[in-house]
Amino acid sequence: MTATQRPAVIGVYPGSFDPPTLGHIDIACRAARLVERLIVGVYARPAKNLLFTAAERVALWQESLAEKEAPPNITIGTYDGLTTQFAREVGATALVRGLRTVTDFEAEFQQAHMYRRLAPEIEILLLVTDLPHLFISASLVKEVAKLGAPIDTFVTPAVARALAAKFTDGA
Repeated sequence: MTATQRPAVIGVYPGSFDPPTLGHIDIACRAARLVERLIVGVYARPAKNLLFTAAERVALWQESLAEKEAPPNITIGTYDGLTTQFAREVGATALVRGLRTVTDFEAEFQQAHMYRRLAPEIEILLLVTDLPHLFISASLVKEVAKLGAPIDTFVTPAVARALAAKFTDGA
């Protein structure tokens, strides 16, 4: 590597993504413009009740990115250990997180400092959510879908179909 070359910037966008929302997809697409490769890290075992399995969440990401004609440098992976360990395993130099509200900022600020303690070589990129997605959360989307209200402005058609199927099946 010459002095003018730099290593490839690989980013990891971690989360439970249960399910992925248009806000998540927006952050991933915008982050993909900043790195050579973006890996959406679907955390397999978060400490919360999940509606979708890790494999289902990966499939929803893949379908949603195809529907949105997302940049080709986005890939999806799963992990079940520390986020920083996953980032190291895939050679990431950056962790991407999205910020919606002041409450998100406080939580992400704490998390960023933990990431820095555990992996000081990995930079933290905090991207502010685009205005149309400001109040979208996966939890709210699931609640609205469960109650039968339309969710097409919050998720892709693939996710809307998957939620409808889950709630029709009595989940």
